[in-house]
Amino acid sequence: MEVDFEAELYVWDARKADTWTFVALPPEVADEIDEVAAGRSGGFGSLRVEVTVGRTVWRTSIFPDKGAATFVLPVKRAVRRAEGVEAGDRVAVTLRLVDL
Repeated sequence: MEVDFEAELYVWDARKADTWTFVALPPEVADEIDEVAAGRSGGFGSLRVEVTVGRTVWRTSIFPDKGAATFVLPVKRAVRRAEGVEAGDRVAVTLRLVDL
């Protein structure tokens, strides 16, 4: 399964030692992924994905955000630097589920 969407980068700084930057998947995309994955998630409800933002491609996992009823995708610093984006910017994302 592969999906394309745009989302805003945001900082999650719940832990004082470090901060993480994420995008939240649009609810309709999260719903579609829930249907396809159908209980085949890993630890913490994660799903392995391959992601493309701009020219950068990497593998990571998406994680459920119960409060927002969606999944969140971590966007590591190396990707943000390579693509010249930061929190508050909208990015085009291609996300492909792996291992399903």
